[in-house]
Amino acid sequence: MVKDFKDKFKLNEKVAIVTGARRGMGRSHCLALADLGARVVVSDIDKNDCEKVVEEIREKGGDAIAIECDISKKEEVQEMVDKTKEAYGGGVDILVNNAGVVNFKNFFELAEEDWDRVMNINLKGYFLCTQAVAEVMKENGGGSVINIGSVAMGQVGIGFPNAVPYVSSKGGIAGMTEALAVDLAQYDIRINLIAPGIIETPMIDPVKQDEEGLKGIIEKLPLKRLGKPEEIAGVVAFLASDASSYMTGAVINVDGGWLAA
Repeated sequence: MVKDFKDKFKLNEKVAIVTGARRGMGRSHCLALADLGARVVVSDIDKNDCEKVVEEIREKGGDAIAIECDISKKEEVQEMVDKTKEAYGGGVDILVNNAGVVNFKNFFELAEEDWDRVMNINLKGYFLCTQAVAEVMKENGGGSVINIGSVAMGQVGIGFPNAVPYVSSKGGIAGMTEALAVDLAQYDIRINLIAPGIIETPMIDPVKQDEEGLKGIIEKLPLKRLGKPEEIAGVVAFLASDASSYMTGAVINVDGGWLAA
């Protein structure tokens, strides 16, 4: 029984898997969840980079391990889940589907391989991870799945140029989140979507090269600045906690007011 409201935000002893965790927003999600007491699996395609995040967490007294995983491959996803269960006693309470790629390219220059790579990671990977982790959550009484989407997901009034596969994948994540919220609620598994605006991560380096274009976007934002990874991590921490226990199927825009402008 929760005695104080602040206890709802604590993640003590909960096990969290974060994909795409070696840098950028993923790294910030790991640090935030660990700060609140979660035991964190730092997962990405480069284990050496993941180990650096693990070391950051351990230096602050947290508990974390690194697991290399290409989320577009079902067998690697299952291996990640199995290793997590082995390391932390069988349960997974939180999944943050954060891994993602973007390919800024003119539509007529896109190859089939460009489309497939983005879809396999951004959409298929989320499906594979959620399916594998939800099976564990179902056996253990529930959990929270947090999908990282984007305001560039279609039907929100923001056209995002030269990013057709990326925008298509993010729109797919939004639809998948809504559908899974209905399917998984009976197992007390919640699934929600965070839609960030433009956040200061390595992914937006190509956007920064167009200084005038970036300046134009920032001018449209009521807050007049780019977002920081930790500002997304705060929402991740909320959705991972019992403070959001009545939320599922929701989309939370964290975009500096972009959609409101």
